[in-house]
Amino acid sequence: MRIITSSAQIQPQSTSRIMMIRPVKFGFNAQTAESNEFQKEDLENSLKQTHQLAKEEFDLMVDQLERVGLDLSIFEDTEEVLSPDAVFSNNWVSFHQSGKVVLYPMMAENRRTERRPEIIEALGKDFKVEEIIDLTYFEEQDKFLEGTGSMVFDRRYKIAYACLSPRTHLEPLHAFADALGYEIIAFSASDENGKPIYHTNVLMCIGDIFAVVCLDAIKDPDERQLVRAALEETNKYIVEITFDQVLRFAGNMLMVRNKLGDKFLVMSTQANESLTKQQKQVLSDYARIVHTELSVIESNGGGSARCMMTEIHLPRR
Repeated sequence: MRIITSSAQIQPQSTSRIMMIRPVKFGFNAQTAESNEFQKEDLENSLKQTHQLAKEEFDLMVDQLERVGLDLSIFEDTEEVLSPDAVFSNNWVSFHQSGKVVLYPMMAENRRTERRPEIIEALGKDFKVEEIIDLTYFEEQDKFLEGTGSMVFDRRYKIAYACLSPRTHLEPLHAFADALGYEIIAFSASDENGKPIYHTNVLMCIGDIFAVVCLDAIKDPDERQLVRAALEETNKYIVEITFDQVLRFAGNMLMVRNKLGDKFLVMSTQANESLTKQQKQVLSDYARIVHTELSVIESNGGGSARCMMTEIHLPRR
């Protein structure tokens, strides 16, 4: 393992600039359900009710993020195409301080319509886009890499942690690493029943000097030690979470900072309530916890707060 340290002083881990997509027809996506154990179809509410409840949860989260001083770029989902998971924008694109934008290969065909060039064009009016790296050709090979769902970045040290799954394959991982100059730490992770965990960002969060991770999900002892050693070598205080906390989206959180530089750790209310008092105290030493009710989005979509936020690390014009 080689930890890249030369960029640690120039690559901030967090940003105040976040892109989000307001859902229009959010709901259970049958094309993603087989590989996502977190996803459950809503049998109590009608589709119209689910759409409305998801919008209300989204708007509440936006309100809370704006209150703490984040700089949000909100785009509306399109009415023309059914995109039940469009609210999880972090899967199709990532924005980097180098000015590079990466487009990712996604497993579900109906999620590929979420990639919208006009959004990148709109952001390009305020931010410098130097290069668009298009990895979507891997879809023709049935190999996938779903953005910062499949990878959890340590941007300060240019490391991408990735648990391999039906949605995360080695070939596009290495293509990403070659294009961005990242080191890949790949491993396998599964739940208590041995089913692969579909995205890395449901079991892991990297802050600037802390990490939240379910190490028990990494069954291979060598791989578990590899991940632990990388976190320790990059000076992270490790907060371990349990399988039950993973199921309640305690791994699906994101550290951000506002325009004044204050740090916040964004998560759902369910995730916050799953944390122990000691875990909350530790995490509060690093960032103020901000949580919002996302039960409809979590249950129907199988994703939570982190999945809804796409960090914009592009340089300003």
